[in-house]
Amino acid sequence: MAKKKSKRENVWLECSQCKDRNYRTSVNVAEGTPKLKLKKFCRRERKHTVHKIRRK
Repeated sequence: MAKKKSKRENVWLECSQCKDRNYRTSVNVAEGTPKLKLKKFCRRERKHTVHKIRRK
């Protein structure tokens, strides 16, 4: 049998202050899902900052 297509998409997490793409994760691409905002460590800023989804 053929495998089902995954409903997940790989995206980058981008720092909101320095605009550096630090992390990569997978998210569900279902309609109506809220935008992901996480507080992660930014190596360039050397502190925890808000990271948002950016698609490549």
